[in-house]
Amino acid sequence: MSDATLAVHFAGALVTLQDGGRPGHLRYGVAASGPMDRVAFAAANAALGNIANKTAIEVSLGGLIVECKSASITLAIAGGDFMIEHAGAKTNGWTILTLREGERLSVRVGSAGSWAYIAFAGNVVANEWLGHAATHSTSGFGGGAIQTGQKIVVEHAEIREDREGQIEQPDFIPSGMRMRVVMGPQDRWFRTEAIEAFKNSRYSLTNNYDRMGVRLEGEHLALDAALSIPSEPIVRGSVQVSGEGVPTILLADHHTTGGYPKIATVISADINVLVQKRCGQEVAFDAISSEEAVKIARQFSQDVSDYLDSVSVPRGNLQQRLMQQNLISGVVGSDE
Repeated sequence: MSDATLAVHFAGALVTLQDGGRPGHLRYGVAASGPMDRVAFAAANAALGNIANKTAIEVSLGGLIVECKSASITLAIAGGDFMIEHAGAKTNGWTILTLREGERLSVRVGSAGSWAYIAFAGNVVANEWLGHAATHSTSGFGGGAIQTGQKIVVEHAEIREDREGQIEQPDFIPSGMRMRVVMGPQDRWFRTEAIEAFKNSRYSLTNNYDRMGVRLEGEHLALDAALSIPSEPIVRGSVQVSGEGVPTILLADHHTTGGYPKIATVISADINVLVQKRCGQEVAFDAISSEEAVKIARQFSQDVSDYLDSVSVPRGNLQQRLMQQNLISGVVGSDE
């Protein structure tokens, strides 16, 4: 095995290195960060046969173009519906391919989705902070943002021909515009009409959208008390409402505490759908109980585990795949 070197010819904004995240540090004011779409990130690594949470590149709508300068390496791309160009061929992502010396790979905005992940059959050389390469986009701590002109080194690069081909996409991810939420913990600070508006209105994602959160446009949510509640912990999916009555959904790089009231929390199973939406797309909210949310989370965790087990099975090399096919279908007898 040798090291592969990739030259970055173009990198859009918010293209970063991410591992599975940096949990356990919220009490110190450190967000977990990690992938925006956790299922797509995990799928890219699992489909390659990598260990869980291995460092990958998170590609935003800005896109990424790299060229392999040395060695060859197999990589997996998952998430959204991005346009992939490689060796003169185009595909719509969710694929495993081998990038050889002198070849370019382009990951660009496609018909849907906001985030894609490139996992490698090798170890990406990346700075770590508190033991993780996950990039906190505001501070830059961790592996950092990918910049045009830089080089990415992947140690112990491998070619895994038995993995090449399309990656099965998960069929258990909810679709559509409706997001399930648990109301609170400060819904009591809102007027009754604001609660009803939140539950019954549609909101659009604005262009105030990054790894920290996304601001929504729609019905304003009138408070029934002053903005004087003590700061308290915040989680991924919190729907925080500012003094102007504008809701913001907090995402992977969210701050760890805040004093604005939180009208609801989007459940973890639906966050992966939310983050793949684009500016201008609409969302609406369905309130469920905490007990329902726990049941959904448990089932979702099992579905993810089963899915990752399925996509992690190698397909076999070319010879093995040919042996599995019926290549003589339609042969007739010599007397016909």
